[in-house]
Amino acid sequence: MTVSNHPQYDLVLAAGTVLDPASGLNQRCDVAVSGEQIAAIGPDLASHGATVVDCAGSLVVPGLVEGHSHIFQHVSKVGAPADEAHLRRGVVAVADAGTAGASTFDAFRKLTVEGNQMRVVNFLNVSVLGLIDFRFGELLNPDTLNVEDALATAEANPDVVRGFKIRLSEDVVGPRWRTLLKKSIDLAEQAGLPLMMHIGETEEPLPAVLEYLRPGDIVAHCYTGKPHGILDGDRVLPEVMEARERGVLFDSAHGRSNLSFEVARRAIADGFLPDLLSSDTSARNWHGPVFDLTTSISKLLALGAPLEECIRRATVVPAELLGLAGEGYGRLVVGGPAHVTVLTETAEVVLPDASGNQITAPRLEPTTVLHRGAFVETTPWRGAASA
Repeated sequence: MTVSNHPQYDLVLAAGTVLDPASGLNQRCDVAVSGEQIAAIGPDLASHGATVVDCAGSLVVPGLVEGHSHIFQHVSKVGAPADEAHLRRGVVAVADAGTAGASTFDAFRKLTVEGNQMRVVNFLNVSVLGLIDFRFGELLNPDTLNVEDALATAEANPDVVRGFKIRLSEDVVGPRWRTLLKKSIDLAEQAGLPLMMHIGETEEPLPAVLEYLRPGDIVAHCYTGKPHGILDGDRVLPEVMEARERGVLFDSAHGRSNLSFEVARRAIADGFLPDLLSSDTSARNWHGPVFDLTTSISKLLALGAPLEECIRRATVVPAELLGLAGEGYGRLVVGGPAHVTVLTETAEVVLPDASGNQITAPRLEPTTVLHRGAFVETTPWRGAASA
């Protein structure tokens, strides 16, 4: 880090490869920051920066947007600490995926939305209980799916509630999956919002479930190795491809038990990338096997996913889906907020999937993070230092 004697900008991130999928920019140049905004993007800006960060050899990308996490700390047993698990690891905006239900939303808003620096939105659990404890299925009592309460919460909090979430595993919904799914889709339809649906260990194969989903609805855990996933052998099921063609979205959502390297490798080889690249971070996995969003990105890169497409699916795509693009998230634009993450490739490390399988590959590390133009103190990776 250097200091200029003739500053024009407060800060310049210099000589990195600026990769902004939203604009198509992918070249070596500088990013200048004044106050909370990006002031300029282009060559030869470093001499005009009061502070200059040398980013040579690194990627300069929009601040990452996490589309699927669990950060309702102090209320839910699965809530990870938002700043520690996300902001200090390069994420500037995050969607909590169903940890809060209508009966706990007020606490979620106070503790998680208002209690963190990051921009926080959520998919409201269709059960009023939310995910208080993974050991107890929140929809085993079908009366916990209270449409009136969920609608009222969404209507009163449009700045936060960006969709609804249902977990469709047998241990959550029991034998009533069709009734509960139809009721959830009707709820989402009334609210004009998408429904995120957790798969893996559903009672019936995935094609039976997909036929109910609408364009914009989201299938979470598309690379799960649990029964009833997206593959038939080495190929993606034709029903999955048809659902994508009509606008259903697919979320990688690593999680403690829902990313299989073998499934992901086969699906990627068949041309099936997730629409959303997310970590599904929670208190159960942020010390491993998930660790953070950048590690989830690194795993898909190692399995053959293209770099620009991975960054796209962790920046502009979730920002647009979550209604945050209009607030300047997910892109680098002059005059926009200076949310920037600098990613540096490390030496090869051992990376695990959710089943204990391992690959050895380089890892992306957030070495500099800006949130509203200010430096964020980053925290070290929580995995093994080397292979």
